[in-house]
Amino acid sequence: MLARLPAWAGESLGRGLGRLAYRLGWRRTVVEEQLARAFPERDEAWVDATARACFDHVGREWLSVPYVTRRGLDEVRRRVDMSGAADTARRAYGEGRGVVVVSGHFGNWELAGSVLPALGFPTDAVMQGIKNEPLDRFVRQIRRRNGMGLIDRARAWDVLVAQIAAGRMVAFVADQDARENGVFVPFFGRPASTHRAPALLALRTGAPMLVGGVHRTGHREYRLWLVRIEPPTTGDVKNKVKEMTTSWVAELERWVRLYPEQYFWHHKRWKSVPPGTGPAATGRNMGEAVTGRAGARRQGDGSAYTVEL
Repeated sequence: MLARLPAWAGESLGRGLGRLAYRLGWRRTVVEEQLARAFPERDEAWVDATARACFDHVGREWLSVPYVTRRGLDEVRRRVDMSGAADTARRAYGEGRGVVVVSGHFGNWELAGSVLPALGFPTDAVMQGIKNEPLDRFVRQIRRRNGMGLIDRARAWDVLVAQIAAGRMVAFVADQDARENGVFVPFFGRPASTHRAPALLALRTGAPMLVGGVHRTGHREYRLWLVRIEPPTTGDVKNKVKEMTTSWVAELERWVRLYPEQYFWHHKRWKSVPPGTGPAATGRNMGEAVTGRAGARRQGDGSAYTVEL
């Protein structure tokens, strides 16, 4: 039904749903606090306006996905300006070593996953299952319809290496909090726990690594951007992983600074803090410490605990 809505109707409905979520307070405090911390030079009026725009954006983009994907890869090619970025992808793919592509929850990340198949590249996306089973089936259907293979994140390493060896592109959306298993790199001036897998996969296999995304430029019009991340020439694997992760996160931050309303601030990006540093202050009043109930939770493999507020 959503896919059959005229574009203008889908835009209006999506924006309305986003505003409803904002008024109901769904994660609104999280969005406002993280915007205030990321942009300390901005005043409260800017934070409020940008937070509202974030909710509008999420609502519009979610409802644009069924509309675009139902119409196939020709619609993706029509909606997304791929000039320039497509050449970056072709050069990397032409080396014949597979390609690691990493992105974040910026712009329209679902549409971004369809761009690589639209350019003719065999592509697999790493996916974490969604607890809501109908929603999980819906998202998987959308991604497969536009040519993406799906790799479940749990125990995915051997599959990832095999797909890279077969010369395919492997795509990650890797900007969510990685807890104590991640590598801490700067994001808007604060250490953010970030998944190691994209950089480690590129280093282990020798595949080129690209960071990119698709951001909105107009009424269901978008632009693709891609930047190559070069591996360090010195240092051990641990330091190389951190350096490459720092580089791609910095590039993502550059684009988020340009379009802050198109980032998914609803996710608690700085939920984990480096060992020994303790909980950080949060919110608009920087003198107020985080309050909440602390609890320990064992990781899925039983190997470690993480403390959450």
